[in-house]
Amino acid sequence: MKIAFVGCGYVFDIYMRTRWAYPEIEICGVFDRDAKRAEVVHRHYGFPLYPDLETLLADPRVEVVINLTSIASHFEVTQRALEAGKHVYTEKPITTDLATTQELFAIAKAHDRILAAAPCNLYSDALATVWKVVKEGTIGRPVLVYAEMDDSPAHLMHLDSVRSPTGAPFPYAEELQEGCTVEHIGYHLVWLCALFGPAIGVTAFSKFLVPDKVAAPLSPPDTPDLSVACLDFANGVAARITCSWVAPRDHSLRIIGDAGQISLDNAFHDQSPVFLERFSRVSLSARKAYTARTQPLVGRRFGIGGGRLDLVRRWKSHAVEQERGVGRSPKHRLVSWLRRREVYAQDKILGIAEMGKAIAEGRPQLMAPDFLMHLNELTLLVQGAGSEGRTVKPTTSFAPIDLPADFATTQPDFQKAQRPKFLERRIAGVVGRMQR
Repeated sequence: MKIAFVGCGYVFDIYMRTRWAYPEIEICGVFDRDAKRAEVVHRHYGFPLYPDLETLLADPRVEVVINLTSIASHFEVTQRALEAGKHVYTEKPITTDLATTQELFAIAKAHDRILAAAPCNLYSDALATVWKVVKEGTIGRPVLVYAEMDDSPAHLMHLDSVRSPTGAPFPYAEELQEGCTVEHIGYHLVWLCALFGPAIGVTAFSKFLVPDKVAAPLSPPDTPDLSVACLDFANGVAARITCSWVAPRDHSLRIIGDAGQISLDNAFHDQSPVFLERFSRVSLSARKAYTARTQPLVGRRFGIGGGRLDLVRRWKSHAVEQERGVGRSPKHRLVSWLRRREVYAQDKILGIAEMGKAIAEGRPQLMAPDFLMHLNELTLLVQGAGSEGRTVKPTTSFAPIDLPADFATTQPDFQKAQRPKFLERRIAGVVGRMQR
C-alpha cells in the first residue's frame, strides 16, 4: 500500500515510532504547509517532499492520504483527498460537527473511497484480550464500566515546552481549545462501543475549572477541562467515563460483570497489563480491610484485583516492543525504552495497516462509517453538555461488531487467572463465619 502524509507536526513522530514494522507500506512523500517543518522531516526521515497539497493529490502512486493536520483543517483536507480519488485515514476527531462528518462519509461513498479514522487502539493486544474475555463470558454478564481519561493538571505541566524527537512543539493550544473530551474520550469510546454496541442514552456534564493553563491566550479561553458521561448501551451495560485536564493522570478501565471484573491500567498502552478477577466471598469481604485494599501484595493473596493475563497477540504486536528510526542517541533510546515500559506505547500505523488489509481482502472496515459517526456524535454530545448537564438520545447508531476472527482463535489460558489463591481458599471458611 502506498501512502502520503499531510501534516508533519507533533503526532507525526509518534506515527514514525513503529514505521519499521510495516515494510508493506510505502511512504511516497509528505507535505506540511510549514515548509521549515517539512524540511526537518525530510532531512531526518528521508521522505520526499511535496511542494503543495495539489501535487500530492495528483500523484497517481498515492492510494491513501493520511490526514494529520490540525482539527480545523480536517474537513478540507479530507474532502479534497476523497474527491481526488484517494482513500483517507484521518486523525480524530474526523470533524467537530456531526453534520460535517456525515457529509464527508457521503463524499467517500459517492467516490467509492474509504474514509477511516483514529483512534486505532481498537486493534491493540490489550483490547483484544479484554474483548475475548468479555465475549467468552469469563466475568459473567457485563453490567457496569468505569473508565478514566485524566491527563494531569495542565496548568502544572509546562505544555508549551514539550517537543517531539524532531523538535515539533506539542500542540497545546489546540489541545486546550478543543478540550480534553474531543481530544481523548475516543480512546475509551472505541473500546466500549466495539464491546457493547451503540449507546442509546447519554447523560453528561462538562465544565471549565482551571484558567490560565498556559501563558499564551487561548480562543476560546474556557473550553471545558472536565467532562463526566454516563452511557446507556443498547445491550443493557451502563458506563461512566470521566475526562479532564485537571486530575492526575489516570487512563484506567474496569469492566464489572455479575461474576467478576476485568481491568487495565492504561488505555494509551497497546500492551497494558490486563487483570481478571473472579469475585468470591473472600475477595469481596477482604476489600473491607484497609491494608488489603491499599497493599497489592497483600490484597492479591485474597484475590483482590485478580491475576494478570497473558495478552492476546496479533499480527503486529511486535511493533510497540521496540522503536527504530526516530531518535538515534543513547539518551533517546533509553528514554524510549522507559516510555514504552512505564508510560505509554501506541502503534499509530496499525490503524492504517488494518485499513489497507481490509481493502486488499475486499471486506468491510471493522470501524464502519456508522460506527465512526456514532463515536463522533457521542464525543460532541459529552463535550457540549455544559455545566447544567443534559440527557439525550443519540441520533446515530450502528450494527454491533463481531469479535474479529484472529482475536477469537488466539488461546491464552484465562482459566488459570480464575483459580482461587491459596490463602483465599484457606480462609474461605473463616470469612464465612465472620459474616454470620
